[in-house]
Amino acid sequence: MTPAPRPYLAYKPSGIEWLGDVPAHWDVRRVKTVLQERNEKGFPDEPLLAATQTKGVVRKERYENRTVLALKDLHLLKLVRVGDFVISLRSFQGGIEYAREQGIISPAYTVLYPREPAGHAYLAWLFKSLPYIDNLTLHVTGIRQGQNIDYAELSRSYLPIPPLPEQRAIVRYLDHADGRIRRYASAKRKLIALLEEKRQAVVNRAVTRGLDPNVRLKPSGVEWLGDVPEHWEVARLKGHAANVVDLTRNKDDDHIYVTLENVEGWTGRYQPADDDVTFDSQVKCFTTGDVLFGKLRPYLAKVACPNQSGVCVGEFLVLRPDTGTVLASYLEQVLRSKPIIDAIDASTFGAKMPRADWQFIGGMLIALPPLPEQVAIAEHLDKATTDIDAAIARTRRQIELVEEYRASLIANVVTGKLDVREAAERLPDALDEEIYDAEGEPAAAEEVKA
Repeated sequence: MTPAPRPYLAYKPSGIEWLGDVPAHWDVRRVKTVLQERNEKGFPDEPLLAATQTKGVVRKERYENRTVLALKDLHLLKLVRVGDFVISLRSFQGGIEYAREQGIISPAYTVLYPREPAGHAYLAWLFKSLPYIDNLTLHVTGIRQGQNIDYAELSRSYLPIPPLPEQRAIVRYLDHADGRIRRYASAKRKLIALLEEKRQAVVNRAVTRGLDPNVRLKPSGVEWLGDVPEHWEVARLKGHAANVVDLTRNKDDDHIYVTLENVEGWTGRYQPADDDVTFDSQVKCFTTGDVLFGKLRPYLAKVACPNQSGVCVGEFLVLRPDTGTVLASYLEQVLRSKPIIDAIDASTFGAKMPRADWQFIGGMLIALPPLPEQVAIAEHLDKATTDIDAAIARTRRQIELVEEYRASLIANVVTGKLDVREAAERLPDALDEEIYDAEGEPAAAEEVKA
């Protein structure tokens, strides 16, 4: 059994506010005595790199997010070697990034390498710890989007430096603990995915087949809709709901304000934005019974049916159902069903910010049961999804708690609040079978720290 880490027996003041006391046998050294700046240029054939907060410094082509490629003056970009550290623009938000691959990067970035290469793995953990990230904010220059780290000032700050054998023990322990935590979080995320699939299946079946498993069916004439109960109507959405565009720059005191960020995808839960808000541009008005559909990135399924009047950002369609033919709570479920979302998403335009168009959405054919059946379906789905949503929320909270524990553990170990030497010695020779990336998924071999 691996012993639990405990505080060291003796401490001394570090003289550094963010660090506090450190183990008595640790050194406290200036950054410039630990790291050397690399300013090598003239390597245009090296691959382009991106500094990311989740994956470290990796090839741009492997970075999932869209980045602007530098296609000229490549000889002016800085060389980065494996094991280097990169201070990127706004890097204080996520720490100093560790280079997992060799390549070239923006000359606006600061590239550093350890004077003692054997200590790079400990520094990689230290530079991504919360106490050190908080410390970086003390060395920021510029405002808003122009903020950056002043390395001249940062180089005069201090770092805790354990003896080299102890650094290896810290790295061994944290690698092991991190792998177990990420594997746990990965399993929980897979569970959430399964629960979400189950929820979608329940909704999809109810709004296309109804609640009677023995009902007679007829072809809907719509490939993605398939067969529907023969007594249901198949009609275009715009014939049963109006796209309301009522614009304003003001919000009444008793009205709520809803943004895309306030709506949880697939569930429709929403949290109104702050009441104390001013609008730079016009926003849309909605009333109780309207259905809000997020036309920006529709694959997120931002669909809500607020229980009071308010205003919302223009990226919502405000759909007002014809109460004589369609129930708002039923329409909300229809618009949230996966076949509908997939069909709308396939129609979007715009590469970086894909948007759906009302002309396409309004022209879509939907299945409409009689109103009493719509009431029954909406009530059934409200009950059927409650337990699933609770399980999803509970699992997400478990992930949050284990990630909070991970951050606390890393901070306490790299700053000397916990002694892991004995625990590291008791670890099995073969640590975790797989190394996990920041999203909790198995990392590619080239992403594993050296």
